[in-house]
Amino acid sequence: MRYHLLATDYDGTLATDGTVAPETVAALEDVLASGRRIVLVTGRELDDLMSVYPDLSIFERVVAENGALLYRPATKERRRLAEPPPPALLAALRRRGVAPLSVGEVIVATREPHEAAVLEAIRELGLELQVIFNKGAVMILPAGVNKATGLTAALEELKISPHNVVGVGDAENDHSFLKLCERSAAVGDALPAIRDNADLLLRGDAGAGVRELAAELVAHDLEATRSPDDQQLPFGVDERGMPVTMEPYGGCILVCGASASGKSTVARRVVESLQKLSYQFCVIDPEGDYEEQPDAVVIGKPDAEPRREEVVQLLEDYGVNGVVCMTGVPISDRPKYFSALLTDLLQLRMRYGRPHWLVIDEAHHLLPAEWDIPNTLLPETLVNVLLVTVHPELLSPEMRRRVTHLVAVGPTAAEMLRKFAALRDLPPPAVAADVPAGDPNVGEVLLFRCDDGSCRRIRIVPPSTEQRRHTRKYAVGQLPPDRSFYFRGPEGKLNLRAQNLLQFLEVAAGVDDDTWTYHFRRADYSRWFRDVIKDSDLAAAAATVERDRFLSRGSALAALRAAVESRYTLPADAPLPVRGAS
Repeated sequence: MRYHLLATDYDGTLATDGTVAPETVAALEDVLASGRRIVLVTGRELDDLMSVYPDLSIFERVVAENGALLYRPATKERRRLAEPPPPALLAALRRRGVAPLSVGEVIVATREPHEAAVLEAIRELGLELQVIFNKGAVMILPAGVNKATGLTAALEELKISPHNVVGVGDAENDHSFLKLCERSAAVGDALPAIRDNADLLLRGDAGAGVRELAAELVAHDLEATRSPDDQQLPFGVDERGMPVTMEPYGGCILVCGASASGKSTVARRVVESLQKLSYQFCVIDPEGDYEEQPDAVVIGKPDAEPRREEVVQLLEDYGVNGVVCMTGVPISDRPKYFSALLTDLLQLRMRYGRPHWLVIDEAHHLLPAEWDIPNTLLPETLVNVLLVTVHPELLSPEMRRRVTHLVAVGPTAAEMLRKFAALRDLPPPAVAADVPAGDPNVGEVLLFRCDDGSCRRIRIVPPSTEQRRHTRKYAVGQLPPDRSFYFRGPEGKLNLRAQNLLQFLEVAAGVDDDTWTYHFRRADYSRWFRDVIKDSDLAAAAATVERDRFLSRGSALAALRAAVESRYTLPADAPLPVRGAS
């Protein structure tokens, strides 16, 4: 479910001449029965509202006085969101004969044509107040207070993001809160300025329009409406140079490609787009690649498993993004840990619709092909999930079945795309006529849609800051066996494994001279840096050391250590691997 809350104006929207029709109340009850919440956002004073609509229990919160007062119907608590009006202002208005004049806990209201007298009194007293107009009403409020600020206070209490809210209104003072909502709707008799800016134009006037909106919300979650352009996630450009965007609420995307093929660029592009539009994301990071992700809180360390309850507590604040660093979880334990964490995250989504996106890096570590996923773990339709893996066949079949889009990256992209289609029993990809044959060039990807079999070649718009090259993972993380370095020696008698750069330096310092020299003369060190670590600069520095056959072992180790330290952050207390010259 995308939309968890309906925010509605009262006069001219829910109510006609102050009265709400029984059929409109029934429509709101249907919204509640669907698991959604309702917040009333009105310019009326609370006591005045209760005189015409005494039972407010249908609303989770009431934002009254045009955003200045928050009311909790369940507990009957009132919370003032601004300072009350100064007595000097009331006295000045009464001296000027302003009538009618009503005074709430914060708001002061009259009607046209007294706006001139109101402005004169404010100016005379030097007060920092604003005047808001609404169908003949003249409302005086502290500067910066409006229906949007009031609704924001309500959403913060309910832990609901504005991205999960639909708003409906009809008049000038509704502009601010409708703009805050992910979707805005205007009833049929709304002012032209409201209808011109609304995402959804309802046919019915007032309550009839609200009933129309409620029915569509309950039946289809407004899924037939495309997100406005300013909510689309920038992704890339097509062969004609036209922008390619992603829906902020979509399917399950699988990004596949060999190591260093550009998968991280695709993932970072999506994360940066989410960040700019304030959609909450949670990155599941098995190898420490996102430890320096801007505007995100990292939970978990190489020596400490991330606590699931801490992750949930963090993400309950819709303004906070999370990175769950799993380098402290042994590889063999990661599927079980992730299964429990994913259960927590999906329950969060059921309550709040958040985190809006899950980014699961190195997904084959967490959902491997050979792992039997619990039947109750995954919903049949999985939305707003980005999976990153090296090959689709390494991913769990149950997760592959839920993929709606495949992004194939790197020199084997076309073959990978065909392999994925075969794994899913889908027809071979239908490449568009304007898409060049063959694998994509650097910076390009093939985007395959599972529903219609179409394929497009897209050039990714690079993120503003390219990802740091796996510093923590390669420095002190746990590389899998097939990517570790093995000191075997000339006769293959040893099998000493180094899972990261620090271990490499430590083991290199401790092996016998024959083993060290064997790998040194075969240029195995620079080859591992180049082919596995994917660091051409480090590989070049190591190759320079390896070419100097007269360099002592101690000097060679010191040079390798210096080359690693200049590119990667090692623990400050890591011992310098030095052994006597050979």
